[in-house]
Amino acid sequence: MRIRSLGVIDDAVVELSPGFTAVTGETGAGKTMVVTSLGLLLGGRADPALVRIGAKSAVVEGRISVPADGTAVVRAEEAGAELDEGVLLISRTVSAEGRSRAHLGGRSVPVGVLAELADELVAVHGQTDQQGLLKLSRQRGALDRYAGDAVAVPLAKYAGAYRRLRAVSAELDEITTRARERAQEADMLRFGLDEIAAVEPRAGEDAELAAEAERLGHAEALASAATAAHAALAGNPEDPEGIDAATLVAGAHRALEAVRSHDSALATLSGRIGEINILLGDVAGELAGYADDLDADPLRLAAVEERRAALTQLTRKYGEDIDAVIAWAERSAERLTELDGDDDRIEELTAERDALRGELGGLAQALTDARTEAAERFAAAVTAELASLAMPHARVSFDIRQTDDPEGVEVGGRPVAYGPAGADEVELLLAPHPGAPPRPIAKGASGGELSRVMLAVEVVFAGTDPVPTYLFDEVDAGVGGKAAVEIGRRLAKLARTAQVVVVTHLPQVAAFADRQLLVEKTNDGSVTRSGVKVLEGEERIRELSRMLAGQEDSETARAHAEELLAAARADA
Repeated sequence: MRIRSLGVIDDAVVELSPGFTAVTGETGAGKTMVVTSLGLLLGGRADPALVRIGAKSAVVEGRISVPADGTAVVRAEEAGAELDEGVLLISRTVSAEGRSRAHLGGRSVPVGVLAELADELVAVHGQTDQQGLLKLSRQRGALDRYAGDAVAVPLAKYAGAYRRLRAVSAELDEITTRARERAQEADMLRFGLDEIAAVEPRAGEDAELAAEAERLGHAEALASAATAAHAALAGNPEDPEGIDAATLVAGAHRALEAVRSHDSALATLSGRIGEINILLGDVAGELAGYADDLDADPLRLAAVEERRAALTQLTRKYGEDIDAVIAWAERSAERLTELDGDDDRIEELTAERDALRGELGGLAQALTDARTEAAERFAAAVTAELASLAMPHARVSFDIRQTDDPEGVEVGGRPVAYGPAGADEVELLLAPHPGAPPRPIAKGASGGELSRVMLAVEVVFAGTDPVPTYLFDEVDAGVGGKAAVEIGRRLAKLARTAQVVVVTHLPQVAAFADRQLLVEKTNDGSVTRSGVKVLEGEERIRELSRMLAGQEDSETARAHAEELLAAARADA
């Protein structure tokens, strides 16, 4: 990794060993920044407070070897990254304003992509992770991870049934809790449909009746006008001396007909007057028929107005016109069918819910059985590891239990509470010495014991579900003496199958490392800078002496440091 402007580190290159790398240095020198840098490369939260004072941004770049057959390669290629002979280049930039950018294999990617790769590439453990191990959900997750497919397969089936049960229960609750509202809605729709059905409106009927009412309301005026117009066109039988339009036009036509043979233009005009005469006759006939057919019956007018009033009652409630009322009735009939089917739907959902609860109970029981079997093996393996970590009499066990709940699913013949991961509460217990009752590690383990339990768990995991790199940030806190030597030995063992990076203050641990990196800072009077360098030979002896006695030049500390290195090399 190359780290620039991050915390106290100005510009440093960190070269990690393929095996066991120990990172050491004075308190405040920036050892934790190495862990933070790797965390940023793997999608960790970008805190602008990490940016070195006076710098515009902090940058971390890294070269990570990825397994060719792993899902990390697939995910990286999906993101558009390019690999260089199995090596993936990752870059993360954090600005002083809080903005963050990530690059993977030369391509800009969302930070979340780096976090996805982290699950496949690195297992990070620090003091906060130890505290996380105290949570029951984390302990159950650790057991499930160890059990592998024995738990993963039934858990996947359980999770699917659990999600379906949640959906069914939510729909059932929706229908039942809103039963009164839905019943009121159904009654309203039913009333409206009955009211419309009683009137039996036809499409466009309101417009037709409006036109008829207008005609009937002015029947006398219409008849009088039609009669007068007919008399003007065709004459009035009661006034034989009157002059009408048809007589005048006929006279004009006769006058032209007498001379039309002498001039073609006049013949054309005569023909047009003849057409007018025919048109006058047709109009006059229609006017006579209109006057004869006009219904001036006041009873019909009353019937029309009564029908219009009934239609108006509908348009006032259900639509702006009768066509809109009919459309409302069609939609409401469909909705009423749905609401009237609530009882059937409730019956269906209730049956499905009960069936799913029974299925969940069986799957939860299968999970409990699988976890119980895996817990025995897991506890035995961790206990064996603790014996190698200067805790020869410690015993680890698991308490797998369920909580009674009358609304739960049936497991083991009794209703118990359940959740998305089953019905089990899993708690890791530790008996640190013979005669001590097993107690939850949150209550029964000291800081040093908790560190060793976590390391033992990780060593066991390494044999079942290994990741390429393990990073431990002061996992040896609270440990010293022989226990520290054993932690160093177990970390070295873990490094035989994976890359192990440890930030430590214990020389007993650092002595077992294949490579030791020193984080040291100098002061030029204005800016604090930190450098990271590989320690070899005399430099490593001096650093181990400092870690042992606080004095690099102490002959006793040097002798002890040389003895530690020799013992570690002999053990390897």
